[in-house]
Amino acid sequence: MTLLLPTKNGATRAYVPRTEPFRPSGSAPLASRTVFSAAHVVADPYADTSPDGPAAVDWDATLAFRRHLWSHGLGVAEAMDTAQRGMGLDWAGAAELIRRSAAEAKAVGGRIACGVGTDQLTAVPDAFASAPAALSQVLGAYEEQLALVEGTGAQAILMASRALAATARGPEDYLTLYGRLLRQAAEPVILHWLGPMFDPALTGYWGSTDLDAATETFLEVIAAHPDQVDGVKISLLDADRETALRRRLPQGVRCYTGDDFHYPELIAGDAHGFSHALLGIFDPLGPLAAEAVRVLDTGDTDGFRKLLNPTVELSRHLFQAPTRFYKTGVVLLAWLAGHQRHFTMVGGLQSARSLPHLARAYELADGLGLFPDPDLAEARMKSLLDVYGVAR
Repeated sequence: MTLLLPTKNGATRAYVPRTEPFRPSGSAPLASRTVFSAAHVVADPYADTSPDGPAAVDWDATLAFRRHLWSHGLGVAEAMDTAQRGMGLDWAGAAELIRRSAAEAKAVGGRIACGVGTDQLTAVPDAFASAPAALSQVLGAYEEQLALVEGTGAQAILMASRALAATARGPEDYLTLYGRLLRQAAEPVILHWLGPMFDPALTGYWGSTDLDAATETFLEVIAAHPDQVDGVKISLLDADRETALRRRLPQGVRCYTGDDFHYPELIAGDAHGFSHALLGIFDPLGPLAAEAVRVLDTGDTDGFRKLLNPTVELSRHLFQAPTRFYKTGVVLLAWLAGHQRHFTMVGGLQSARSLPHLARAYELADGLGLFPDPDLAEARMKSLLDVYGVAR
């Protein structure tokens, strides 16, 4: 069969779908790297809601997808930006997601870490401008979420806060607030540095738009509390910066790459060390990514790169600017792969990418063999093309 896929210039091109999917060779636990997939949420397509209303989540499908990731040996990074935190999923929805996923993790023996943020506060920066008491509000919001996550038994990921970025007057406020949080955390946490390419409201995080200066503040926070930091997740899409920072971490503090452009080289590492992984791209790549890490577990770095390097083109496509809309491609691929029965997203975000973008995502994913049932993926892609009026 041949599909006519739309191109950026308004034309169409013929594409012959792959007939055989990628099949992982096993499901042994991952050994040499700790690997989390930041997982998406599945919307309830029958809910009568609006883009600015509370998220309506299909809990059965959402939890089934997490079981899929756990079945391949991956950990789940829950309620992160991949789950549309601040882009359709509010704190009430995130809290319910954390509770349900943590309970499911206990039931199946899956590893889980959950995002702790401040999104119960308004995301409008002007609400925090020059407000002396606002820093205490930010701390209180973080503390509320930390208590909930730790109460479920999940590991905490201290996410970057829009409210803190708007409120902090300089590096000192970051040092003070994070110091308070780390001192009261029951178990070591993961610190998350999400760059402005993922969320423009986080510009100037750690007290400076100069990334060198911001890095020094970040490292100062870690150095003051090394026993309370399991690791750091770096999402700056800058491999050299991540590698340099990784080499300066205290002994025992891990680096979890969040670089969806350079992850194969960062996970493979060099003579001075390597990165673990906490990646949104491992949502659609789950089985293939796990297989690659199992190959790496045997010491076969070349085999690891041979499996994972070809996936970078797809990742760079999904995460192209504006990067924060990568979730649309991720959910498209979950639908095409049969993990959910519809291409609908909370907040209506399925409309955030163009048809040519979605068509190219299908083509790249199909070429990698990511669809367990290629015929189903082809039929669903055809139905999407029909909706958009693409002639066959």
